[in-house]
Amino acid sequence: MMAFAANSILARLALADGEIGPWSFTAIRFISGAICLALIIGPRKTLRQGSWRAAFALLLYGIFFSYAYILLAAGTGALILFAAVQITMIGGGLIAGERLKALQWVGLVLAMIGLVYLMLPKIAPPSPIGAAMMSAAGVGWGLYSLLGRGKGDPTALTAGNFLRAAIICAALTVPILYLAPETTLASKGIFLALTSGILTSGLGYVIWYMALKHLTAIGAGIAQLTVPIIAAIGGILFIAEPFTGRFFMAMCATLGGVGLATLQPSLKSRGQ
Repeated sequence: MMAFAANSILARLALADGEIGPWSFTAIRFISGAICLALIIGPRKTLRQGSWRAAFALLLYGIFFSYAYILLAAGTGALILFAAVQITMIGGGLIAGERLKALQWVGLVLAMIGLVYLMLPKIAPPSPIGAAMMSAAGVGWGLYSLLGRGKGDPTALTAGNFLRAAIICAALTVPILYLAPETTLASKGIFLALTSGILTSGLGYVIWYMALKHLTAIGAGIAQLTVPIIAAIGGILFIAEPFTGRFFMAMCATLGGVGLATLQPSLKSRGQ
């Protein structure tokens, strides 16, 4: 969750400040992540792992996330993203037979209320195109997470998925930049994209795939509601953002709700 929070901050710093264009950020992010992971596990093993389905889901998230970020306010974008992730992952879990107990539903609702309360001052009327893009990003991330559950070596799978995503990015870069040129490519933007690709995306998603082996689909979706809280704590610790009563109340509601929803006895499945 800390890697996801850092990823959002890096994207905001790069894209909102105009240090780099959305496609350049996305391409550098996935290509650098693919190179890093291929060097760790070896090119041959990387080629044999992962899937094109997971790579397309990963790109669906990454591309639409970057483009939506320049059209939406941070609070609005976060709410749309996490709502789409929750719908996708909880829906996938319910279809697979997972069930939440009554107290766990209470925890989920409490966590969502806390998140809305935290973001409320930052919410602005969304651009329809931006909202649609961020919704697609959320669906993509939810699908990528669902596809990674119960699989093999998390590092090899992530490396294979990133390699496939990088190949698609490389193939699309020239036509996309021809149709929608991006004139800004500052060194700070490149550095932020590389950091996102290598650390918070490449290595961060390896850890996420490791965690997914021990989580239900619904539990994994709910756990991600802590990401905005972690990002806000990072802002307080590292960039001197104020610690307010609103944040404290939102943090208690969100973390308490996630605790109720995930620390209860295991989710019930059909036939149990």
